[in-house]
Amino acid sequence: MADQQVPSSIKDQGLVEKRRNQMIKGAVSLFIEKGFHKTTTREIAKASGFSIGTLYEYIRTKEDVLFLVCDSIYERVKDRMEQVIDTEKKTIDSLIHAVTSYFQLMDDMQDEVVVMYQEVKSLSRDAQEYVLQKEKDMLEMLTQVIRNSISTPMAEQDISLIANNIFIQGQMWGFRRWMLQKEFTLESYTKRQVHFLLEGLNVNSIQNQQTS
Repeated sequence: MADQQVPSSIKDQGLVEKRRNQMIKGAVSLFIEKGFHKTTTREIAKASGFSIGTLYEYIRTKEDVLFLVCDSIYERVKDRMEQVIDTEKKTIDSLIHAVTSYFQLMDDMQDEVVVMYQEVKSLSRDAQEYVLQKEKDMLEMLTQVIRNSISTPMAEQDISLIANNIFIQGQMWGFRRWMLQKEFTLESYTKRQVHFLLEGLNVNSIQNQQTS
């Protein structure tokens, strides 16, 4: 789908994928260091290991590179979430596991998450809608786990808000790490956030003690 968003003059799709993966890896490191706007296409080409002329065989603009980066990050996060989160189980333990796994994923991809959080606003409106649809898909996973895990009726609006809270709490571990990691390890941060989540859901004290 990303290939349809960013056309290439190269017809060999295997080569396109290979070169774009090199481009994404090089661009992420530059965007972390300098930000999207201060990074030049020449710097991206150099970090990718090929010339500026070769770069433009695979993209049209610097914004195309940002789209590929954001799309790749969202896709990797979505794939990892699908691997570790079971949306069919109907227990509080499955919710705790989902949150713990998601926070671990956010720790593993801290730098990429920071780029995604800071730079997605620089995409065109159409590109934003495309990549943010993947975020909606990830949120729906969390929403389904919450919906399955609670025994008392809850408004869909509230479930959606809780899912959004979890989503941002995981990302916050990356973009607030300079502060949070002075006081918490990932394990202690996760335990406290799960504790507050279960309190908010009125889960009984026995279940709550499991995470304290």
